[in-house]
Amino acid sequence: MELKDIKAVYFVGAGGIGMSAIARYFLKKGLVVAGYDKTPSELTHELEKEGMLIHYKEDVGQIPAACTSKESCLVVYTPAIPAEHKELTFFREHGFEIQKRAQVLGTLTRTHKGLCVAGTHGKTTTSTMCAHIMHQSHVDCNAFLGGISKNYGTNYILSDHSDYVVIEADEFDRSFHWLRPWMSVITATDPDHLDIYGTKEAYLESFRHYTTLIQPGGALIIHKNLEMKADVQKGVRVYEYSRDEGDFHAENIRIDNGEITFDFVSPLENIKDVSLGQPIPINIDNGVAAMAMAQLNGCTAEEIKKGMSTYGGVDRRFDFKIKTDKIVFLSDYAHHPKEIYQSAKSLRELYKNRKITAIFQPHLYTRTRDFYHEFAEALSQLDEVILCDIYPAREKPIPGVTSQLIYDNLKPGVIKQIIHKEDVMSLVESRDFDVLVVLGAGDLDNYVPQITDALKKKYGYK
Repeated sequence: MELKDIKAVYFVGAGGIGMSAIARYFLKKGLVVAGYDKTPSELTHELEKEGMLIHYKEDVGQIPAACTSKESCLVVYTPAIPAEHKELTFFREHGFEIQKRAQVLGTLTRTHKGLCVAGTHGKTTTSTMCAHIMHQSHVDCNAFLGGISKNYGTNYILSDHSDYVVIEADEFDRSFHWLRPWMSVITATDPDHLDIYGTKEAYLESFRHYTTLIQPGGALIIHKNLEMKADVQKGVRVYEYSRDEGDFHAENIRIDNGEITFDFVSPLENIKDVSLGQPIPINIDNGVAAMAMAQLNGCTAEEIKKGMSTYGGVDRRFDFKIKTDKIVFLSDYAHHPKEIYQSAKSLRELYKNRKITAIFQPHLYTRTRDFYHEFAEALSQLDEVILCDIYPAREKPIPGVTSQLIYDNLKPGVIKQIIHKEDVMSLVESRDFDVLVVLGAGDLDNYVPQITDALKKKYGYK
């Protein structure tokens, strides 16, 4: 189904953060947008206020009339919805076009110029940076992001006139194979999701295939020295980038008093004295990639400098909650060993002479089983590591796979302990900290507001 033929869109599972961004895109286009979700939430109530028709009972009779024509209604579903769901069954039996979120994003890349950011880690920050640079420039963009942009308080940006759409390209279940990028950044290809892919080779092959989907006339901006090999179509330009070398890179890096400034080196136009709005060392890498994509698509040097200096970050990505001389507290979504390594390295660069403590909740039994040595190596850059039980997400326990595996492999000299998640608050309230970071993609983040309040109270901040 072509976008021009769609008059209504129905979401089976309307309340997820990724689904809601697409729903808002279609609402903005003036289409009838409706859907089902299991439970009401703040997000579904917001969508209803914006014009979406949502019900919370599995009932074919509540599907609006505008969504009952297979010729003009697109059905979008989340894989979390059971296959036997009554409404999904109805649409399937009556021959409706039914797409996953990733397929819809793929459709958008066929009608817009898709600027996609893929990679094991760094993709949420890089795509959000790029979207911010472009949105505040004369070029503008739409964007569907993997986290909440602090600049906009949401995970999407909509434009009335721009032909560009910035998309975070998710490799989890090969979803990014639905995309047809105009240009793409690939930040990293360190093997992950081996519960899905099975082997490192299969994971790298998935990225190779992804590069074949970039449209002729477009470009690939790939981090230097990745293990994967690109396989682009004729007419696709390939650029390399990194912090220190490549077609795009940084020079004259200055890290001083919590601020980071550098010169951007580019085959198009060098830009001096770029200031990072979120001054974290790893964001030099991410920033170089975002600036390269924005520059290749027409943003000016001044627009790029302004965008970088005003970038506010992403919720849960190196997200400072308290930043004082007495106490620093932040939350970081890092959950792969390479992400943990970069986060720990950045913290060590920023706070050379302070004691850094991490509370880390490993995410997935399989990831812990496959990478416990690497997790321990990454965390050993810090002074103290407090491990919580593994967050299982979609998995069943694996015998012998616990946080103890990481604990046992931490380097000598690292202060360490294992606690239950439920004991985190009592630990925070009973201990002094200097620099404290909560790491991981599990549900430990739910405690971050409470930890913030407890630390503010303890150290006398409002």
